[in-house]
Amino acid sequence: MVETETYTIEGPGGDTEALELPAGLVDVFAEQGEDPTDVVADVVVQAFAQQAHVVAHHSEGGAPADIAEINEQMEELFEDRFGVPLSDALGHSH
Repeated sequence: MVETETYTIEGPGGDTEALELPAGLVDVFAEQGEDPTDVVADVVVQAFAQQAHVVAHHSEGGAPADIAEINEQMEELFEDRFGVPLSDALGHSH
């Protein structure tokens, strides 16, 4: 059985959630010398950006205006972190 590693996420209100991942999984996505916590944070940003895009652009019946604003902000945060627009990372734009 593979060991696990625990990462902790803390919310703005101080609440925390422990997240266990199989040991070595984070290393699969890391560049040499990259801090494992940065890798986990990158995956979280990628996941939220992708999910916000789906809700904003691929929901049946369209998304409320506030979702569009949230998605735009998430796209900016994605580009700030990775240096490329989300549309380039996804391979399509709207």
